[in-house]
Order: sequence, then C-alpha cells, then structure tokens
Amino acid sequence: MSIAEETIQLSSRDKEREEVIEIFGAREHNLKDVNLTLPRNKLIVITGISGSGKSSLAFDTIYAEGQRRYMESFSAYARSFIGNMERPDVDKINGLSPVISIEQKTTSRNPRSTVGTVTEVYDFLRLLFARAGEAYSYLTGKKMVKQTEEQIETFIFDEFDSQKLTILAPVVKGRKGHYRELFVQVRKLGFAKVRVNGEITDLIPKMQLDRYKTHDIEIVIDRVIVNKKDRNRISQSVKTALKHGEGIMMAMNEAGKVFNFSKNLMDPESGLAYDDPAPNTFSFNSPYGACPSCNGLGVIEEISKESVIPDPSLSISRGGIAPLGEYRDIWIFKKIEAILKRHNLNLTTPIEQIPEDSLNILLYGDSIPVAVSSVKYPGTDWHTKFEGIISFLEKQKDTGSEKIRKWVEEFTDIRKCPECEGYRLKKESLHYKIDDRHIGQLAEMDIDHLSHWFHNIEERLSERQNIIAQEILKEIRKRIGFLTDVGLNYLSLNRPLRTLSGGEAQRIRLATQIGTQLVNVLYILDEPSIGLHMRDNDKLIHALRDLRDLGNTVIVVEHDKEMMLASDFIVDIGPGAGIHGGHIVAAEKPEEFIRNKSVTADYLNGLRNIEPPKKRRKGNGSELILKGATGHNLKDVDMTIPLGNMICIAGVSGSGKSSLIHETLYPVLRTHFYKSRNEPLPYRSIEGLDHIDKVIEVDQSPIGRTPRSNPATYTGVFTDIRLLFSELPESKIRGYKPGRFSFNVKGGRCETCQGGGMRVIEMDFLPDVHVHCETCKGKRYNRETLEVRFKGKSISDILDMTVEQAVEFFENQPKILRKIETLNEVGLGYISLGQHATTLSGGEAQRVKLATELSKRDTGKTFYILDEPTTGLHFQDIQHLLEVLQKLVSKGNTVLIIEHNMDVIKVADHIIELGPDAGEKGGDIIATGTPEDIIRNKKGYTWKYLKDELENTPLM
Repeated sequence: MSIAEETIQLSSRDKEREEVIEIFGAREHNLKDVNLTLPRNKLIVITGISGSGKSSLAFDTIYAEGQRRYMESFSAYARSFIGNMERPDVDKINGLSPVISIEQKTTSRNPRSTVGTVTEVYDFLRLLFARAGEAYSYLTGKKMVKQTEEQIETFIFDEFDSQKLTILAPVVKGRKGHYRELFVQVRKLGFAKVRVNGEITDLIPKMQLDRYKTHDIEIVIDRVIVNKKDRNRISQSVKTALKHGEGIMMAMNEAGKVFNFSKNLMDPESGLAYDDPAPNTFSFNSPYGACPSCNGLGVIEEISKESVIPDPSLSISRGGIAPLGEYRDIWIFKKIEAILKRHNLNLTTPIEQIPEDSLNILLYGDSIPVAVSSVKYPGTDWHTKFEGIISFLEKQKDTGSEKIRKWVEEFTDIRKCPECEGYRLKKESLHYKIDDRHIGQLAEMDIDHLSHWFHNIEERLSERQNIIAQEILKEIRKRIGFLTDVGLNYLSLNRPLRTLSGGEAQRIRLATQIGTQLVNVLYILDEPSIGLHMRDNDKLIHALRDLRDLGNTVIVVEHDKEMMLASDFIVDIGPGAGIHGGHIVAAEKPEEFIRNKSVTADYLNGLRNIEPPKKRRKGNGSELILKGATGHNLKDVDMTIPLGNMICIAGVSGSGKSSLIHETLYPVLRTHFYKSRNEPLPYRSIEGLDHIDKVIEVDQSPIGRTPRSNPATYTGVFTDIRLLFSELPESKIRGYKPGRFSFNVKGGRCETCQGGGMRVIEMDFLPDVHVHCETCKGKRYNRETLEVRFKGKSISDILDMTVEQAVEFFENQPKILRKIETLNEVGLGYISLGQHATTLSGGEAQRVKLATELSKRDTGKTFYILDEPTTGLHFQDIQHLLEVLQKLVSKGNTVLIIEHNMDVIKVADHIIELGPDAGEKGGDIIATGTPEDIIRNKKGYTWKYLKDELENTPLM
C-alpha cells in the first residue's frame, strides 16, 4: 500500500472518530463497565428507569471529565488554588468537546437574581433607557431639559431684553449648617453679595446662619440690565455662575421670579436636576439605581402591630401579645404591669380597651423610667426604661442568634415597598421614559406583552432615539424570541429566579445558551420538559434542534415520550434501578429503538400502558369551595373541589395554577389549621373547611441546602437508627449515647470535615467543587465510632446503603422499616440513605417529602397538595407512584396534583383546567369534571392530548 493510500485511510478513520464520542469502561456509581459510542452534532436522549444510571453517565462521567479537562488547561499556579479534581471512574473518552451542563439543581436563591438579569434582557433595557430614555421631573411631571452655555445666553437675551437681571450660582440647597467657612471662601473669591433663603444680603465678616435650620444659599454673580452691548459681560457671568454652581445657575428678574438653567438634566420650573443617566442608574443591584428604602428588593420587612397582637380581644395575661405568650412571673411582665398601673390599667384588661397612647408605649417604648418593685429587696423599686416589644424584636432581628432571628420572623410581615411601589428603583430612575413607560413597568410585563410592546417600537421613537437604539433593540428582540421559543412567554423580567421551578430555571439557562450562538459544544440537559404543557413541548424540542443545528451535540436526560421520538439517537440504561441498572439496554435511532423488547420501548410502542380506572370515584359527597380568587392573573375564580378524590389541576404553563393552589388555597388552609402567618393572595371566601382536618403540601424545594441534609435525616429514620446503635452492647460498654452517632455534633464525627464527609472548594468562576475529606475518606465519623457495628455494618455503611438494601437489612426493625419502605414505594429504592440533599433533583426531593408524610399516620381526612410529582420519573415509576397515591385516596383522603403529564391526568377522578392561555390570557377555570367531561368540553389545549392518550389506552 502506498503512503498516499495509507494517509487517506488514516484521515478517513480520524474523520469517523471526529464524528462520534466514544466512552470506554465507565464505572461511575452503578455503571457496569459501560462502553458507548454517541454520534456528534445530534440530539441524543438518555432514558431509563429512575436510578438506572442516566445521570451517572451524563453528568458524573461525561460532564465531570469535560470539566476536569478544562481545569487541566489552567496553569499550574491557577490549579494550586483549585486543587485536583477527581477523575471520573472511566477508562477513556474520545471526541469530547467543551461541555456545558444545564441542570435543575443550580437555581440561585438570591432575591436579586431575576429572569431579566439572568437572560441579559434587563441589562440591554438598562442600556436602552440610559442612552435613549427621556427624563421627566418627579415634582412637576415636566420633561427635563439640558442646555449649553450658548442656549442659556440666547434664552436670556430673548426673554429678558432690557430687563434688570440677577445672575445667581446655587451652592447650598436644602441643607442645615452655619456655613461660616463657606461665606469666608466666597468673600475670598471676590463676591460681595449672597442670596440666603430668598433674601439678597451683603457678605460681612464672621457671617453665619442658624445651624439647626435648613438653608438655600446662592452666590450673586452679577446684576445687569440685559442688552446687546453687554453681551461679553453676560456671557462671562453665565460661565462663572455655571462653574460655581457645578453646571447649574439661576436668573432672577425684577419681579423676583427665578428661572433655573442647567448643563445637566433639569426641570426648568422647579429647579430639580438629575445626574446624566448611566446603565447603573437603572440597576437595582447598584447604589446608584436601587431604591434607598428597600435596597432594591422591592419589598420591605416590618414587624407590625397586627402581627404582634393578632387578637385584640384577649388581655395581656391571656397571651394577647403573641411574642410574650400567657402571663408568667418574669421581669418583662412586671415592667408591663408597672406601665399599665401608671395608666390605671392592669394585665387583665382586653387589649382593645387599652388607649392608643398607652399601647404605643408597650409596643415602641418610652424614655420615662418605669418603677418595678424588687423581689429580693422588699420596699425597693428598680427604675428602668422600657424599650417596647416591637423595638426589642427589631433589635433582635439584626443582632440575635440564628434561632432568635427565626423566631422574630414569625412576627415579620413582608410587604411591597411604599416608596418604589415594588419597582426596586429610586424615583429618579423611574422617571426616565420611552413611549410613556418606565423601565419598572416593562420589567413587570410578561414576555408576551413585552414582545408586543417592542413590536414596531421604532414608529413611536424619535429619529435620534432610533439611531441610538437600533442595535440594542435587535439584541433585546433576539433574547425575547429565545424565551418564547422555550415556552417561557408567561414569565415577567422581574420574577425572582428562586420562585421558578427546576424546569423553568433550566429553560431560562437554555434560552441564554441559544443566545450565545456557540458551536462545537457538548450540551447536557437534565429533564428540560419539566413543568411544560404538551402544547409548549413542541417549542422546546424545536429550540433544542436549533441548538443542534448550530453545530452542537445536545444530550438530554429525559423521560418524555415526544422528546424521545423527536431525537436523533436514544440511549436506554437499565434494566432496573440501582444495583440492577448500569447496563446499556439499547443505543440506536428512535425508529429502530421502538422495535426493542425493553421496558421503555414497550411504553413507547404501546405494548405497555398506564391504564385509567374503569370507574372513577364520585368522592365522599363533601366539597371545599374557594370563591373570588383574584391574585396575579386570576380573574375572580370560584373553584369547587370534590373531596375524597384524586384531583388534577391542569392548564398551560403560566395559566394561574400555582397562583390558585400554592399562593391562595394552600396559605388559606395553612392559616386555618396551623395558624400560619403566610399571607394568601386576595380571595373572597372559603367553605367546607370542617370536612378536612389537616393539609400537607409536598413541593419540589430542596430538603436541605447543605451536604449534611439527606433522606435519612429528613424522614427521621436516622434518629431511630442512631437509637438502635446506642442500644448495642458495644455502645453500652463504651458509654455511647445516640449523639455519638450524629455527624452534626462533636464526639463521634470526623472533626476535619465536621461530619460533612466532603470539603467544599470554592471557585469564583465555576460552581463549587466537593471533594472527599482526606481524614475520614468521606465516612463522616472518627475511627472509634466506626468500630461499633450492627449485623457487621458501621453507621457509615448504613448511610451508604441504598433504600432497597436497607429494606432487606432492617426487615426485623418495624419502626425503621416503616419509614424506609415508604421511600421504596415512591420509587426511591436506588438512592442511598445518606445521599447529600444537594445532589437530589427537585422530583427526588419531592418524593422524599412524600415518603415522609406517607410514613405518618393519616386520618382519612387529610388534604394532600403535590406539585408535579412525576418529575424525573420513568413510565414504570409513575405507575408505582400512582398506586401509592390511589391507596391514600382509597382511605378517604383528598390528593390534589398540579400536573402536565397525561399519564396522571387520565387517571384522575376530577380535573380542573385553568386557561385558556398563559399570563393575562389565562386565569379562568375553563373546564371541570372527569377526563371524559374535559374531552367533551373541547375548551383549552389539554383535551386534544387527553383524547389521544385515552384512545391509545385500553381501559382496565
């Protein structure tokens, strides 16, 4: 073979290799020596039963290796600060591009992060308003003007021709002080007169003002009759006045009327001046733009009279002042008694009968000392000042311990900032307008409305504004388009990131990535379809294809049927979860994949189905009726919930489901049953509360913010396990109590990592990296504690067990078994008992909470609220979850589920659909009844997909 032929053969082999990603010997977590070849520049779906190893392959192997290689490219000096990243357990990966991971778990908890700041739309809006906005006075509403020296001179000659004019330079405006030094300085500059508080006076030696009064001071620069021959003199006086007035000057005519001029933006009527705008003038994260009252948060926390005295009909001795509780023989009650005695009142007087001034002393304090009789020295009085209940709580909120601050939070109300009205910006920033809108109003609009406002905005702008705004508008429209493409057109720019679901936050980052227009990148996404209605799913698939068509490889860990069928390549990992998974069941194109005999393929091709019940429940005859809900986009909604059923709340994303359930119904129920102070959105009335006796909400918020939280501690089973270990003979000999087996207190834990098992390496430019503690090697405990064993296993070994293994291990410990079994029932058999809370997805965290609630005794009158419990679940796991929920309903409980998944909607006894669309076009209940009723109704979007689903599913 010639050298030329060999070279051609080698280059064709290289080309083939370039077109694939090859993974050899992946053994991370439960992966069983996996070898896999993936096509490049394709949309690839990795699927399989929950816990089968999908995330281990996508994130812990491919992404971790990509991140490690990126770190390796740093200099040795930079790496010395980071430490070495552990190499994933894989032999080799070929053809790996730079990797970007878009996960659900990294949602910011910072209240300052909003949809606008993350997507950069708000940054471009700030630039637009700084360069093309028109300023208006917040005093008179008049448009602000900016004048040059020539314009000021021209105005003077036009308006004051042949009139006597006094030219003034303002140096002090509305400030207190004696200003002795200022007058000395002005005299040294050669000026003879000043105008103080509207009166012109001569400058005299040792001149000073009342230091406690507010003053306005102007230097008299010149007094002149305006005519053409004095043009030079007037021009020079204007220059001098603008110099000493720092760009501002005043002119006073014979009648004493003052005219204001400024080289900066100024209101000619009131003399109010603004600094020249910059982008940070419109930033609520900058001191130059943030509202001084709420520091740019849009809300303020305050301890109100109502929160401290919830029931004024009670007396103080019967607990009328909530933070104090009922009367006890303690110092503060003696002080209050002494104050009341002074006003001819006592502790048994109902609070509503205490005069306002006396009550204000109790709440806000008084400077007059209070005489309290001494117990230790009879006949002696202690004279002390009383700082007031609310004043004391305010002080503790700032200086108290974590526990005290949490207690004070119970009496704290969060309300819209009265100064900025929730817009987060100072008043100057809110008076720059484009087409009669300020930036705060634009940030409040949902993406749909914002897109409509920007449509043909050029026609409503001046020629100068159009020239400036041309490029900025292009960038804004592009980013708004990306948000619409991923189905987030119902969100507003000022929506805090922490209030978004995992799926929404992930799709926002996806929209941002599409906006960067990067090529030859490997994107890995974790269930981006979470929280999306079937109607919006098509948009998401289209967005992912766009990302692929730019020349990128897109790997999606997903369970969604439509996403799988729309992909270029499917990888199915299984066949089971945990130790039963970790194998590649199939890796091929969708059309070949559905001909397989795997569990996933069976659900895709219709051989297996989640079947609806033959007969739907009618409920127990009782109803919960919520009337007149008007929060957010809800339009005076009346909702009737038939109790004793499985109820599904459906509707497109943004139609008002969360507003109705999480922000109206749940807070109302919580306030009724648990005296919660969580304020619901506005509603008129609620009926039928006597038919239920408790409410439990199971949402997707993390079960903990640190690696110390885990399923074992959250469910409470770890307390029972520690108790079991402390009862062992070895523990009794050594004197170990249950606390010895806690990794949160000193004694039994490893002190290097303080029981965390991991050390956090903080990185400014990348997510924090967790590495195993070098002392305990991730076991959390010291050597002595690990020597105590139950059935050959140490406490650390127990935490490393999967739920499935623990069910077998604790089969003879009924108290422990009950809690672990419920974790297994909700499809979490594959997670370990000690798995760090930070590594659990939103869906897994929700199922841990659900298992915790299920392990408690139910009353048969419990009202459960679940938010998308199918998140992260394979078809098979959804089947298991529904069986658990059906058991709950069969006992007489009510289960209300907010869900988009058709497998759940079709098995519900009763559906309430909101819509018809998102945002302002939603907020109405458009259909209620059984799934069959919804199909007959033909309103909204859900019925079409529900019809297809039921037609393809045989009845049980």
